[in-house]
Amino acid sequence: MRLVLAAATLAALCATPAFAALKNGDKAPDFTADGYQAGKALHFSLADARKKGPVVLYFFPAAETKGCNIEAKMFADASDQFKAAGATLIGVTAGNLDKLASFSADTEKCSGKFPVAADPGAKIAKQYDSVLAMKPDWSDRTSYVIAPNGTVLHAYTKMDPTEHVSETLAAVKSFKAKK
Repeated sequence: MRLVLAAATLAALCATPAFAALKNGDKAPDFTADGYQAGKALHFSLADARKKGPVVLYFFPAAETKGCNIEAKMFADASDQFKAAGATLIGVTAGNLDKLASFSADTEKCSGKFPVAADPGAKIAKQYDSVLAMKPDWSDRTSYVIAPNGTVLHAYTKMDPTEHVSETLAAVKSFKAKK
């Protein structure tokens, strides 16, 4: 009976979308992280990226997993739209870090169009309260739009990867229209 209850609880946690801890207007923690773009190593600074305009920061559980591959491809396909709206795009993960370089270059994933950063131990994800409940050493699937002044413009958490691009792109366009 306990096993059935535990399985039911786990299924409910996995099926129910979580809500991002940082809300609109909250201060987004600045961070730096090593990562890759098109397979080449880089160092990313949120503070530096914010100087150029809004930043779309999306956390994903792990490179080379089905949902994350879908999400990365969708962000890659929309990367020109984000760029046209003046936004910097960055993906951050705590999972499968050994696969991140190839993931960043793969034409079926990031296509080298934006950087992906490593988050060993989910330290950055913890600052954003974006850790996966069933694997706390991995990132949850949460997307943020961060204004140049460092405030959160939009936050969206849902394990289904299909709406993260439309959610964040709409927030970036709305920000740009208000300027």
